[in-house]
Amino acid sequence: MRNKVLARLIILGGALLLGPVAADAQANNTLRGRISQLFIFGSGEEPLFLGGSADPNNPANIQAHGNHFVPAAVAENGSLIGFIGDAIAGSVGNVPIATTSGGVTFRFEGGIPVKTSLSAGPIFAERAQSLGRGRTSVGIGRSSFRFTSLRGVPMDNISLIFTHENVDFAGCDSINGGDCSKMGIPTLENEIMAFRLNLAIDVTVTTLYVTYGVADRLDIGVIVPLVSTRLHGTSDAQIIPFGSPPAVHFFGGTPTNPVLAASRTVNGSAFGLGDVTVRMKFGVHESQNSGLALLGEARFGTGNPDDLLGAGGFTARGLAVMSGRINAFSPHLNLGYRYHNSGGPRTWNDAVLVTGGFDDLLSEHITLAADVVSELQVGRSRLRLPGPVTYDAPYHRVIEPTTIPDRRDNLVSGSFGGKATIPGGFTVIANALIPLNHGGMRPDIIYTTGLELDF
Repeated sequence: MRNKVLARLIILGGALLLGPVAADAQANNTLRGRISQLFIFGSGEEPLFLGGSADPNNPANIQAHGNHFVPAAVAENGSLIGFIGDAIAGSVGNVPIATTSGGVTFRFEGGIPVKTSLSAGPIFAERAQSLGRGRTSVGIGRSSFRFTSLRGVPMDNISLIFTHENVDFAGCDSINGGDCSKMGIPTLENEIMAFRLNLAIDVTVTTLYVTYGVADRLDIGVIVPLVSTRLHGTSDAQIIPFGSPPAVHFFGGTPTNPVLAASRTVNGSAFGLGDVTVRMKFGVHESQNSGLALLGEARFGTGNPDDLLGAGGFTARGLAVMSGRINAFSPHLNLGYRYHNSGGPRTWNDAVLVTGGFDDLLSEHITLAADVVSELQVGRSRLRLPGPVTYDAPYHRVIEPTTIPDRRDNLVSGSFGGKATIPGGFTVIANALIPLNHGGMRPDIIYTTGLELDF
């Protein structure tokens, strides 16, 4: 009987994975590279390179202006483009993982298993009860979502402003009649490139997991995520001239008849292994109506961050798990800390973790689960945006490079779902995770479904 059940679970897993595999067939370049292409408006050129200005048919003094917006020459422009890619890759790698504690928990008294849970348990929180010695829980889950906002700014309407390089060279002061170390001298430094970015990023995470009760109070689990990411992006750029003709900054045409607007569309997809997780839970205290456990988790950077499949670094998480029980109603509270190391310059912050809620057995086979899941950023954000650009000439003014705010990436979400036990020892899981604030890169909602088997 158990072999038949496991075979059904494997068949279901294959069906869930079929769609993401098909999506991978058209993935040619890395998705982070595709995002960079949104800032390229000519074949084989660098982001923000002006092919019109640099056309060899133009005079040398016009061609020199082709590189004045290139990120390699203007560090702040480069950090603005890099911020977008880093925010996406890290958000995919930080997708919440549902609990792997199993729907039914036991302890042994005199060699006889005694059930320690009434409900099927929470979904995105942990409970203190362990599976029980020799017990196993295996499952498969699937979460699907589209990123819709970045720090509260709609992903289909991100405004960026790229500023000109502050040009200074020998003899510049005398040629332009002013101090060229000031932004705005020469006058053409006042020209800017305005961008409107529209990104649609769809992510599906298929999670395979197994948890085993090594002892009455010790569970060990492994979680293997398979991630499918699809990207569709468009960009519209407009050079805002400053001064009289002829033009020196343009995408195409000629100085007397310049093309000052350009657009770009990119598509891409990737599929592969996400960030594999190993976790261990140890029960410190357990009674009929309460429990306390410690959970340790290591999430490895096995997902390719360039294809937006993972965060690209090691993450560790430690939790104190507290549970109670009042008849069929079971409140719980998780308190902990998440450490993140990207392997190089650290991009993602550590976080304080707080999750609280309850699960309630509504009927013999139906459990309702609700939680508030939060990650509170530690320290100043390592995802840095360029600061305002101040112009000194011909008059003082300040330009904000983007509508993306410089704020903390605290993540607070509401989780609401249920579990239903069905014949054969299966538990069916359905849940919706809804953001409650505007920190980080967020979807409107994350739908999660799953199937679990305890034996």
